[in-house]
Amino acid sequence: MLRQRLACDLPDCELLLATPVSEGQLALVHDVKYVSDVFEGLLTHAQQREIGFPWSLGMVERARGSSGATLMACRAALKEGISANIAGGTHHAYKDRGSGFCVFNDTAVAARSIQLEVQRASSGAGSFGAVGVMKVGVIDLDVHQGNGTAKIFEHDPTVFTLSLHGAKNFPFQKEVSDLDVELPDGCADAEYLNALKNALDRFEALFKADFIIFLAGADPYAGDRLGRLALSIEGLKKRDAVVFEWAQSRGLPIAFSMAGGYAVPITDTVEININTFKMAQLYFLKYGF
Repeated sequence: MLRQRLACDLPDCELLLATPVSEGQLALVHDVKYVSDVFEGLLTHAQQREIGFPWSLGMVERARGSSGATLMACRAALKEGISANIAGGTHHAYKDRGSGFCVFNDTAVAARSIQLEVQRASSGAGSFGAVGVMKVGVIDLDVHQGNGTAKIFEHDPTVFTLSLHGAKNFPFQKEVSDLDVELPDGCADAEYLNALKNALDRFEALFKADFIIFLAGADPYAGDRLGRLALSIEGLKKRDAVVFEWAQSRGLPIAFSMAGGYAVPITDTVEININTFKMAQLYFLKYGF
């Protein structure tokens, strides 16, 4: 449905088929055994239950494609300023296991892959400070904490994880992001937007990013079955505007993904998603690259 809306509402938006990531690219983030077990169909029943999907070849190909799409979005954003994955945001996947409908962590795989590609292209240190590695900031605005991403990068000074999420929502055992902002049930537009602006100020004070990956979850919406927050569709448009204004005004390339969205009717989720793309286009036209 989102693909159809993009073709209709944003005909200048170029849609490309994702190139699936390889086992080697996944192994930059995930344990080799876990990746192999997913590819070969050796996940236990308990592992499949934690993921939430039964194993199938289609599941494997979709997970590879989703990670590949986020990596492609990162590459495009580096060249053009902004790009997106119309799926992605599988932030509950850990290094050694999947969870919460997430098989592989596309954000982590893309961040590590693009860092490596840029480092190779620039022949090491120079463009990105003493460490010679592009510094990636993750702005995770899915209503659920990006626990897998936080854990994967918990000791990594080159990736900063910001998660703005429901305090009492899944996952019930939270990890420690570089910056966590927990919101109460029923949090609505004004409170949310104020918390986001304050979080971005703190983000900038703590970390000087070269590149941003933004998880634009639709699930903080008041009509979302799994959200527990109370943002309006207009409030979510303002949320996206805040993020794009913040990144684009600082000249930061930004790749974004859709992450969660479980509204009834599903057309509300699609409307929130298409609005994110429209806002991205607006700020791209405003600032260029």
